[in-house]
Amino acid sequence: MTPAVDPLAVTRQWVETFVVARNICPFAGREVARDTIRYVVQDASDWKPALLALVAECERLDETPDIETTLLVLTPGLAAFDDYLNFLEIAEALLVDQGYEGVYQLASFHPDYCFADAEPEDPANFTNRSPLPMLHLLREAGVEKALAHHPEPEAIPERNMAALREEGHAGLSTTLARLRGQIEDI
Repeated sequence: MTPAVDPLAVTRQWVETFVVARNICPFAGREVARDTIRYVVQDASDWKPALLALVAECERLDETPDIETTLLVLTPGLAAFDDYLNFLEIAEALLVDQGYEGVYQLASFHPDYCFADAEPEDPANFTNRSPLPMLHLLREAGVEKALAHHPEPEAIPERNMAALREEGHAGLSTTLARLRGQIEDI
């Protein structure tokens, strides 16, 4: 039996020990150090409250400039990747409907994330794999500012994919399983 995990603690640990440690997002370390990432857990077994929570997080970002970004951890619910993708499509349309297009953008993360043109075992999928399903709500202005000060931002995805392919599927999979509490540290 897998021990219960704290979704917010697991997500923070993933950001620090996976995303920042591997420099998957070269801007994340700064936000971790500045403590400008908001972590929220939301039950997504019923989509309507989960979507309302997404809008509420946009409103919170509107009112709180000290928060740069929000990670909305969607658990329980959305364990199936196809369900998650359907939810994501609705969430993106909702942001447009609520007038947030160009203000906020969503980045998507899921334990079974698989790019449309990739095999499930491709280590490059781990650029968007996380211990739990989540939406990353980013301020567009913050993204644009960060990209403007980064040399060759268009090279970030390819660099990440190459580095993760070099690390290999087995090790990356074990790392995420350990974060989820499915594997005990030895």
